[in-house]
Amino acid sequence: MNKNFISISASILIAVISTNALAEAEEDVAKPVYITHGMLKSTVEDPDSGQIINIQRIQDRSNLIDVKYARTSRGKIHSMNPFKPYPVETVGELEVIDYIEKISDGDDSFLIIDTRKRSWYEVNGHIPLSINIPAKEFKYDQSTVDILSDVMGVITDNDIFDYTYAKTLIMYCNGIWCGKTPQAIKKLISFGYPAHKLKYYRGGMQSWKGLGLTIINVFNRDDEVID
Repeated sequence: MNKNFISISASILIAVISTNALAEAEEDVAKPVYITHGMLKSTVEDPDSGQIINIQRIQDRSNLIDVKYARTSRGKIHSMNPFKPYPVETVGELEVIDYIEKISDGDDSFLIIDTRKRSWYEVNGHIPLSINIPAKEFKYDQSTVDILSDVMGVITDNDIFDYTYAKTLIMYCNGIWCGKTPQAIKKLISFGYPAHKLKYYRGGMQSWKGLGLTIINVFNRDDEVID
């Protein structure tokens, strides 16, 4: 067979393969980034402010995880249920989104709590519809009693706590290595808070940001470092 013919045929084949690969790459970049099968976004409303929020993943396929969460040596890894024998449920992102939707729809029996210190909540962003109650606030004093009664639906009478109408709390912090939420949940359990009304989002902000999910920033600054 003519060597020139073979060379030309091979060149054409390489060109076709390269063109197809480029087209497939461009098509992949153009594909939407779904939250899960059939779910591109969840549109919710903040009951307090009336703000409409689209919860979705960052659509830029070249986007990388926030550098603040890039260091791998932080903390100690918590188990899936560090509260045994108490039946605190560990939840993931889809469950958290479901709770956000319930709150948006007017169900005030749920509360999403960010247990990190306030600067992390305000500067580094937080999960939509979550409120900030730092873990250090969960101590047995009057301020904690006020939080239980004013925010969490607990009926308090001196040292007697009635949890009949207590809210279900979905609590998170920085990630599986962060001890803020486990600390707060253990404190609540020690106060008698029903374990079945406590949910532990173990992945926290590291998983939420790692998936490119929508966050809310009070302040837009890049100089805060996660300890």
